[in-house]
Amino acid sequence: MFPRVKQVRYLGEYRLELSFTDDTKGEFDFRERVVGRGGVFTPLEDTDFFKQVQVDHEAGTIVWPNEVDFCPDVLYSLVTGKPIRAERRADVHEPLTPALRPC
Repeated sequence: MFPRVKQVRYLGEYRLELSFTDDTKGEFDFRERVVGRGGVFTPLEDTDFFKQVQVDHEAGTIVWPNEVDFCPDVLYSLVTGKPIRAERRADVHEPLTPALRPC
């Protein structure tokens, strides 16, 4: 799990500066993630609406008034260029032997 968003600043058009809980800061242009996507993203095409972005501190991500948000891990990866890797679960169980399988 990556750090969470702690601050957002609108920079113009579809660009935002994001600050994370590990003090990483960077900017990202959301144009390709918003414009032309349709559906819930349509209101975000209006830059007056787009700039109403806020931080949802409970979820650790950014959110708009129509409740559209982005996964904080994806945001961190987009800003830093670090890949998202699946974490291996420590509680993976071995397959049941034929004698232990439920009928």
